[in-house]
Amino acid sequence: MAGAGDAALALTQLSGVGPSVQEKLHRLGIPDLPALLFHLPLRYEDRTRLCPLGELRPGQRALIRGTVSRASVQFGRRRSLLVKVRDDAGEVGLRLFYFNKAQQAALQPGVAIQVFGEARRGATGLELYHPEYVVAAELNALPAPDGQLTPVYPTTDGLTQRTWRKLIDQALQWLARRGQLPDLVPEPLRQRWQLPDLGAALSFLHHPPVGTDPDALKSGEHPCVARLVVEELLAHHLGLRQIRARLRSEQAPDFHPQGTLVKDLLQRLPFPLTGAQRRVLQEIDRDLARPVPMLRLVQGDVGSGKTLVAMMAMARVMAQGWQTALLAPTELLAEQHGRTLAQWLEPLGVSVVVLLGKLTKKQRAPILAAIAEGTALCVVGTHALFQDDVDYARLGLVVVDEQHRFGVDQRLSLREKGRLAGRVPHQLIMTATPIPRTLAMSMYADLDVSVIDELPPGRTPVVTTVVSNAQRTDVVERVHAACAQARQVYWVCTLIEDSEELEAQAATELYEQLAAALQPYRVGLIHGRMKAQEKASVMADFQAGHVHVLVATTVIEVGVDVPNASVMIIENAERLGLSQLHQLRGRVGRGATASFCLLLYQPPLSQAGKARLNTLRATNDGFQIAEQDLLLRGPGEVLGTRQTGEASFRIADLQRDQRWLPMVKDVAETMEQQYPDAVTLLLARWHASDMNYGKV
Repeated sequence: MAGAGDAALALTQLSGVGPSVQEKLHRLGIPDLPALLFHLPLRYEDRTRLCPLGELRPGQRALIRGTVSRASVQFGRRRSLLVKVRDDAGEVGLRLFYFNKAQQAALQPGVAIQVFGEARRGATGLELYHPEYVVAAELNALPAPDGQLTPVYPTTDGLTQRTWRKLIDQALQWLARRGQLPDLVPEPLRQRWQLPDLGAALSFLHHPPVGTDPDALKSGEHPCVARLVVEELLAHHLGLRQIRARLRSEQAPDFHPQGTLVKDLLQRLPFPLTGAQRRVLQEIDRDLARPVPMLRLVQGDVGSGKTLVAMMAMARVMAQGWQTALLAPTELLAEQHGRTLAQWLEPLGVSVVVLLGKLTKKQRAPILAAIAEGTALCVVGTHALFQDDVDYARLGLVVVDEQHRFGVDQRLSLREKGRLAGRVPHQLIMTATPIPRTLAMSMYADLDVSVIDELPPGRTPVVTTVVSNAQRTDVVERVHAACAQARQVYWVCTLIEDSEELEAQAATELYEQLAAALQPYRVGLIHGRMKAQEKASVMADFQAGHVHVLVATTVIEVGVDVPNASVMIIENAERLGLSQLHQLRGRVGRGATASFCLLLYQPPLSQAGKARLNTLRATNDGFQIAEQDLLLRGPGEVLGTRQTGEASFRIADLQRDQRWLPMVKDVAETMEQQYPDAVTLLLARWHASDMNYGKV
């Protein structure tokens, strides 16, 4: 969120904001006073009433008051200061693990104390760990309970809740003196939705009065929350529409049917296209025939044949002497795409090159030369495709595989690489992670969407079983039996810790155990810490059938295709999200052999874990799974946006607030036509500093 850069809006006019605090606020995306007002509480605490100590319960956050009855330093595993507080109804302990002599001196028997914190079961009964407190000589001198709910703000190291409340209060005083912030959602639209004005909503949310229902604030049902949610969703949607409008205003090469490459490719296929593949290809062909850039997202469940659709689209472009680039999220997947495309295209005279970050300067040189000269018509790679030293001769089409792994800015960077004589390449975006309609409407408003909703004939449904880790020996015996029938097996090792090193270590240990238990069958190992050449060698052996069981981390989640592999075992399945489990399961069932997926879990299972695994057992439909994943985990996890640089939301929650999306979509069009100045200001308020709307 960005402000106007006006000196009157500077944070430094607030008491307590020096260079250090200012730098911390900037790090949180708060450059000025208006942005500070939009830094809303995460939750609220009720400090409006005193709780008698006799009514205090474990897990309860409460305001209490009493007299210190005793205080002493305790020596156990950790040194702590234990302070006992008593009132007429009972007694409770305060435990401080970090304390100084001044605190010891202040917390002496006989002083009056008012405390806010969470009660837990401790060594001496109910205890509050590191609570907030104030002391006084007598109970009558303690401050009165708050007259409103107390906000708790998202924060960073060095900014306490007390600091936040002081800063926000000053910002609210500034708002009262200045009058309202510009209300950028036009009044007729606010009236239609029965929403309050912006200033009133901000003041209320920072200081909800006594009697406000905290659940209504948390659920987004309260009109003041809805007021800000609507504005943020509106700004986000308008921004994506601007990307779309900007790109649509560009010129692109138009590709009408020409040459025999597409026809020759179709004749070489050992199977017919599905009806869904033909329908999506017709939509792509219509886009490519127009002199404006195609912006199309192709969704398809695991195994629906998206790569083949992309290859046919690339063939249409390459038939006319233009280059195509396929951007993949991992080197493993890029290499596999390279092999697949070379297998089909090189016999037809099309040169396929694979550009990866791991290549040496000597290895890169001939590839870069072929790309620059235009002799390499089909270029496959990872982020290396849009590095500075890559120059394309005539790039007509960019295909992005697994869109949710890349940010908007990365997509646009590759587009800019292909700019030639005022024209930019077409873009085809693919994802094997079905995106619920709610998310597609919000996150990909800049794209047209096609869905491949039909699997090729011959695919066998995967039978999914949930198995406790206590039955591990039985699972190993089942794997042994599968190997004896010449079937291949994936055994995926997952860890909850985000550590490639720990994951590699766990996979190595599992590999050693299975290699000993599954004699005489050969076990292979692949993980993220291995050199790319080692990974490629193991995968080649597995694809050739020389390795019977492949122990792997989730590096094989996307795109790996071994039709003979018919058993998938996933360790610690309860720790993974549904969409990722579905992706992993999609590595089997790619041939005509009956296929199985065993979800190994470590008991006891949580309710959420049980719900996830039961959903996967009940259906193979990726779209149903994606909807359930959205419900269970939320949009950030489903889309992977926490790692990719996609726009995130400060206030809106796509799962909670999806009811607003259809209205926001309609209103965005109205605002562009009737309130263009408000659109510009909305984008400046919400996205000027953190999202690049097409200005690469």
